[in-house]
Order: sequence, then structure tokens, then C-alpha cells
Amino acid sequence: MVSGLKLFDLKGKTALITGSSQGIGYALANGLAEAGSDIILNGRNIKKLKQSAVSINTKQMIFQLCFDVTDYEQVKQSIDKFEQEIRPIDILINNAGMQFRTPLEDFPPEKFEELLKTNVSSVFNVSQVVAKHMIKRGEGKIINIGSVQTSLARPGIAPYTATKGAVGNITKGMATDWAKYGIQCNAIAPGYFDTPLNAALVSDNEFTAWLKKRTPAGRWGEVHELVGAGIFLSSEASNFVNGHTLYVDGGITASL
Repeated sequence: MVSGLKLFDLKGKTALITGSSQGIGYALANGLAEAGSDIILNGRNIKKLKQSAVSINTKQMIFQLCFDVTDYEQVKQSIDKFEQEIRPIDILINNAGMQFRTPLEDFPPEKFEELLKTNVSSVFNVSQVVAKHMIKRGEGKIINIGSVQTSLARPGIAPYTATKGAVGNITKGMATDWAKYGIQCNAIAPGYFDTPLNAALVSDNEFTAWLKKRTPAGRWGEVHELVGAGIFLSSEASNFVNGHTLYVDGGITASL
């Protein structure tokens, strides 16, 4: 029986993190590499992927898979080829996502569809393809990145809230279907973090003042503060944790 800190050791594992050339995905890639995992960076921009791969300070192997998570055929071809020609994918973190802010009555239908594809369909696409390989091996870890909007709403982002609610529920569904194959499927729900996706909010002094009052911790989150949750849900320490959404939000979902 493995005990103590060894439960969190990711040596010998390989983790695919979608949308990992910047922001939360990049921070998680760094953190899992420090815990011993080899990393597969993913994004649509090969130049940004190469820059990100070089900037990760680690002795672990860093691979790059350039594909669009909303395109099922691209996902399948890229992942199947990697599995067949290089090595198994032990850990999947579905991080790719987008945001669009405007009042619901003015929300462009095409943007709603884009949000659905990027934030929800991508989770289905990548998870199904990776899970088919994990099922054959009888083990694997899948982590979906949700949000405080998995359980809360805020004006101007109703469709985004819908997509992150869907991420929370598809995580439960994945656990229900795949736990019997030795796969743990969980979600991390970040609060308000200083990331490129939130750049407009970070630069808004009025919003930042509101956020500091609304969040018990009284500040924006820093992306490195998600790493512990990522390592836990990627490691043996979480082998009997399934279908859970772990909120890393400074207490915002716990308070009125």
C-alpha cells in the first residue's frame, strides 16, 4: 500500500492538458511536471505551443499536440496516433474554454453555439477518445475544468454559466459510466483567477473592488493555487474520488 507523499507522486505518468499554452492550463502543466509527470501541451497555435514548451522549467518530457478540441476527427486522429506511436495517456485535463460577455437579451446566437462547442463539446470529444484507451488499460484520470459558474450565475454571462453547469454534470455522468473501468473523473471549479480569459475583469477597478468584497479570501486567485487540486485529482491519492467537483474559489461559493 502506497502511503504519505508517495500517493501524490506522478513519476512515470503522461498528462494531456488541453488549452495549455497559457493561463490555467499552462500553470497545471508546470505543476504536474514538477510532480513528475511528462506533459502533452495542446492548443491550436503551434507557435504558442512551442514557446510554452520551451518555457517550462522541468526535466520531464514535454510533447506538443496541435489540434482543435471542437473538431472530433482532429481530436481522434491526434490522440490515437500519439497512443499508438508514442505512449499511453494516463491523465487528461480538459481545460480548453472561452468566454463571451454581454446581456442575455443581446447575446448573439452564433456566440452561444461557439461557447457550447468550445466549453462542452470539447470535453465530450477529448474525453471519449482518451477514455477508450484508458478503458482497455483499466485505469486513468480525467479532470474537467469547471468554474464557480458551475453552480452560480452572474449578469452578462448566462450562456457561459450554462456551459459550466454542463461540465459539472457531464463529469458526474462520466464517473457513473467509467468508474467501473478504473477511471476517476472529477472536476476543478476555479473561482476568479487572474488569467488572460479574465483580463477585462482584472483591469476593471470597479469589478475588482466588488470581487474583493464578495470573496471571503478578499482577492483574485493566482493560477499556481490550482496546482495542488490538479496533482491530487491526477494521483493515487484520489483513487476513490469520483464524480466530484472541487471548488478552488477563496470561499465565494460558500458565502452569501
